[in-house]
Amino acid sequence: MVRDFKALQAQPVSASMSPARRAWRRFTTNRLGWVSLCVLGVLFVLSLGAELVSNDKPLLARYDGEWFVPMIQDIPETRFGGDFDTPTDYLDPFIQQQFAKPGNWAVYPINRYHHSTLNYFAKEPNPSRPSADNWLGTDDRGRDVVARLLYGFRVSLLFGLALTLVGVLLGVVTGAIQGFFGGRTDLWFQRFIEIWGSMPELYLLIIFSALFDPSVALLLIVLSLFGWMGLSDYVRAEFLRNRQLDYVRAARAMGLSNFQIIWRHILPNSLTPVVTFLPFRMSAAILALTSLDFLGLGVPPGTPSLGELLAQGKNNIDAWWISLSTFAVLVVTLLLLTFMGDALRDALDPRKADADQADPHKVAPTKAGAA
Repeated sequence: MVRDFKALQAQPVSASMSPARRAWRRFTTNRLGWVSLCVLGVLFVLSLGAELVSNDKPLLARYDGEWFVPMIQDIPETRFGGDFDTPTDYLDPFIQQQFAKPGNWAVYPINRYHHSTLNYFAKEPNPSRPSADNWLGTDDRGRDVVARLLYGFRVSLLFGLALTLVGVLLGVVTGAIQGFFGGRTDLWFQRFIEIWGSMPELYLLIIFSALFDPSVALLLIVLSLFGWMGLSDYVRAEFLRNRQLDYVRAARAMGLSNFQIIWRHILPNSLTPVVTFLPFRMSAAILALTSLDFLGLGVPPGTPSLGELLAQGKNNIDAWWISLSTFAVLVVTLLLLTFMGDALRDALDPRKADADQADPHKVAPTKAGAA
């Protein structure tokens, strides 16, 4: 990987490259940002397939000459020699002995616990210390911490992506309307943003949590109502600057509609702050979800969450493995997003773009890339 990165750095930047390709080239030469993107992408893919990595059901099983896929089949215990017509507990020592007989076998995931699995066979009281069965121990209810972290990481990233996309969409639309039309439209929008931004977001969340059952959808809606205003200001400023340029006047003279001018001409030239702030906005969304879960105002009970694990670590000071592992996952995730944001900011820096055009065969490495 290091050789590939050095070979990529040695390649000259062609003057015929499009601005987007030159920006991507500058991003890939930032070692810290590029590696952070790769690492976060791998972790995200693993979390999407969390059921294949951490589950209390085998991926594939064979018993008495018959094939089973327990992950997608609800098989009663009596089918494997048990006494009860209930779903099979594959962690039961009796069931494991049944699969250990000649001709019978089962392929288990790397970690044999689902985020909701209670380890009834733990050798220590809950929360139990890290062991060969539970690599990072269990929480105060006997659930595996590794499984909770993996599934909670997926929930946090998906929630951060959804909140970021909704906030970007609302911020771009409102900022474009303010910046393009200006005048009274901009004035009324600014007064509305001032009033709306002064509303106590946390108090509203407490009120809504008391009136409605907690859910991810409700949390996403409430946070989306306030998460668009910061980006809207940047997009508004870009539109106010670009709408007076010559290419916009030429488009007006050609008879293009307002929508065509916004969509084809101004918006593509105003996306630099949007793209630059995406990782930072996602970091803020993950922190918001974690903080609300820590306070008990986030996702429904039972949902794997990093904030809920931090709350357990606070309530169980002696169980250091809960808070320490959760804090490490949260810090690494936010650091990766921050490094990606710094790399994007450098890649979209117009001063670096001008330097590439002036000398396409010389690539000035960034501080992170030179480290």
